Amino acid sequence: MRVGILGCGAIANIITNFAMEGKLGVEIKFFYDRDMERAENLASQIDGRVVLELEDMLEHVDLVIEAASPRAVEEMVPLILKGGKDVIVMSVGGLINPQVREKLQKLAKDNDCRIYAPSGAIVGLDGIKAASISKIQNITLVTRKPPRSLGINTEEETILYEGKASEAVAKFPLNINVAASVSIAAGQEIDVKIIADPQVDRNMHELKVVGDFGEFRTTTSNLRCSMNPKTSVLAAYSAIKLLNSLNENILVGT
Repeated sequence: MRVGILGCGAIANIITNFAMEGKLGVEIKFFYDRDMERAENLASQIDGRVVLELEDMLEHVDLVIEAASPRAVEEMVPLILKGGKDVIVMSVGGLINPQVREKLQKLAKDNDCRIYAPSGAIVGLDGIKAASISKIQNITLVTRKPPRSLGINTEEETILYEGKASEAVAKFPLNINVAASVSIAAGQEIDVKIIADPQVDRNMHELKVVGDFGEFRTTTSNLRCSMNPKTSVLAAYSAIKLLNSLNENILVGT
């Protein structure tokens, strides 16, 4: 399988490093970013090719990894689907708008391709998807990050947001993909609290789910990417595992 990358930031760098070590099970060959220098830097590491326009890679790849921004999901993922190519969406916040999601679903169906959204920087999505078969009464997500990861300076714990996931994604589009992932997996918009906490040095997500199945809680404490503190290493790892699973004959997990 040949793969192209849209967006050459922290996640793309981690994926490319795994490709250099032969640990992907696919061939990363094409790179696109509005910052040409970033794309050229990654491409040079694995004898890849930089394209001037996203469309230039589509006839040469089987799948594209979107690792750019929620805006790219709305503006550029349709081009990928119209080209009949599968896509892995890392900026899951771009899918939280039902109208955008329905449009992309229709394009995928009409062009016989698939949209994948990895579990990203949080654990528990398998359980949520299973629980959603029956009734989920309540889901809450508390995201706690160092102030720098949220783009602010404070010496005290500060609640930056408390409300529904869609508004959280709108206010913090590069920080709260997990809220979108949980909402989509649950089939309902969840309650979110975002806290800037100078006492933590990791990106943390505390999840509580109550439903007909019972109740579970998870806490994910993520190491941050050195290249971009807004990004958790686990998010990149989830994409890498998804790429590997496309070639596996036994799939474990919902």
